[in-house]
Amino acid sequence: MNLKKLVPISDQFPYVSFSKKKVVSGFGLGLVSFFIVLCVVFFNVSFKNPIFNSKTSLFSWSLSFTRTPSINSTYVQNPTGRFDELGDGHFGNFTGDVKNGSFGAISDKKFGFEGSGLSNLTNDVKNGSFDEVLDLKGSLGIFNEDVKNGSFDLNSGKDFNLGDTHLSNVTSDLKNGSFGSISENLDLDLRKNSGSYEECDIFYGRWVRDDTKPYYPAGSCPHIDRDFDCHLNKRPDDGYVKWKWQPFGCEIPSLNATDFLERLRGKKLVFVGDSLNRNMWESLVCILRESIDNKNKVYEISGRHEFKKKGFYAFRFEDFNCTIDFVSSPFLVRETSFNGKNGSFETLRLDLMDKSTLMYHDADVLVFNTGHWWTHEKTSRGEDYYQEGDHVYPRLKVLDAYRRALSTWARWVDRNIDINKTQVIFRGYSVTHFKGGQWNSGGKCHKETEPIFNSSHLTKYPTKMRAFDKVLKQMKTPIIYLNISRLTDYRKDGHPSIYRMEYKSVEEQIAAERSQDCSHWCLPGVPDTWNELLYASLLKLGRGSWKI
Repeated sequence: MNLKKLVPISDQFPYVSFSKKKVVSGFGLGLVSFFIVLCVVFFNVSFKNPIFNSKTSLFSWSLSFTRTPSINSTYVQNPTGRFDELGDGHFGNFTGDVKNGSFGAISDKKFGFEGSGLSNLTNDVKNGSFDEVLDLKGSLGIFNEDVKNGSFDLNSGKDFNLGDTHLSNVTSDLKNGSFGSISENLDLDLRKNSGSYEECDIFYGRWVRDDTKPYYPAGSCPHIDRDFDCHLNKRPDDGYVKWKWQPFGCEIPSLNATDFLERLRGKKLVFVGDSLNRNMWESLVCILRESIDNKNKVYEISGRHEFKKKGFYAFRFEDFNCTIDFVSSPFLVRETSFNGKNGSFETLRLDLMDKSTLMYHDADVLVFNTGHWWTHEKTSRGEDYYQEGDHVYPRLKVLDAYRRALSTWARWVDRNIDINKTQVIFRGYSVTHFKGGQWNSGGKCHKETEPIFNSSHLTKYPTKMRAFDKVLKQMKTPIIYLNISRLTDYRKDGHPSIYRMEYKSVEEQIAAERSQDCSHWCLPGVPDTWNELLYASLLKLGRGSWKI
């Protein structure tokens, strides 16, 4: 969705910016009123009201100004595309100056936008200016103050409160009639409202500090691979575990581990994919384990303690007779070899699923992902590597290959999954934060200790997810899409970076800065939120024991 940048407010209300001494005619005030009425219509329109469309199989949440959109939703192409023009909400940064009789001494004001849609313009307009400015509470509320002398002047006692709307960052200064030092005076917090997580896009929001996190204390879970255990590897800061994902316009439930296990009683949940899904799998095991009194009743059935090698792993929760498994299948499709004229060489069969399907086809909940291995040199180059039938492509673009592989996965799901038994979920692409190079060329994320706060610094909606969107439109099986790309993009602070291991000397640590992990995530950390959103999504859209 390409949304045009908002023009400065002085351009939208050209008749507001009179000099203080200028007398506004009745005709001019009529035009002011006319433009305000236009704004009523503009602000009261949703971007895309979610509607369930029987022709699509994708469950997601679309973006809307309304506080209570329909629970069901339809496919939204590029649902979290880059909104850098609009800041963190649907309307971003008011940046233009308003001088000499426009927005004057507004330093003590708040802009109250608690509902959606401009509604009641109820108060006096005197002498050509807004004086007690704009209490817009309620549906972009009530213009209720006088307009005197052509400027927004006597504003020291008023509030500009952005409330529940998605107007986010008022960033410029309100000095000499322009937006000046307003950061201390504007209430920019998106106020909690009565909206249910069932009624909003839970993947569109922001990170807020939360000292109650994480779900399990750092260092408490023995089932985390050393590569992900930043605490064990002596990462000096711990702020990266003190963040909560806050969707705009609603609250999501915390992951109730006991409730999760009860709903999973006697069942099997399987993560299938690459090491980022292993990251998520270990996170869920640790969250659920924390609720168990006798920790000895949670164990990997083969007795293994490291999970980096390809294969099948299963954690059994004995008291609930359930398992939470991980199947390593980084491409989802089959890695194989081809006997050519010059000998045998490795290929990737884009038209065949990996043989590991036998390990999970009967699961009750399936969480798939694939993406990061498609960035490796061989897959990116795509020369004499991708195979369909007996044909090996001399050259094939990686995005085309990725789409073909997803199509194979989609056909397998449609043909082999019993939707009365199995809930299928696809977790989106987890954004990386390499600076100065990629994962294999000196990229770094070391010493990052806070998330990104300015949404203009975020990347665009991943092209891999655009390809995924197109494939999903053709599927018959209902799919829950965990669209976590945007929310992970903020979290440049959450990667292991150099803390993938413990170093015996300062020299070893310095040397490690040349090889950093800015793809995976520390545990506890960001994948805990993915599982929180998994829980919320299953409660909203799941069947059987997941129905509330």
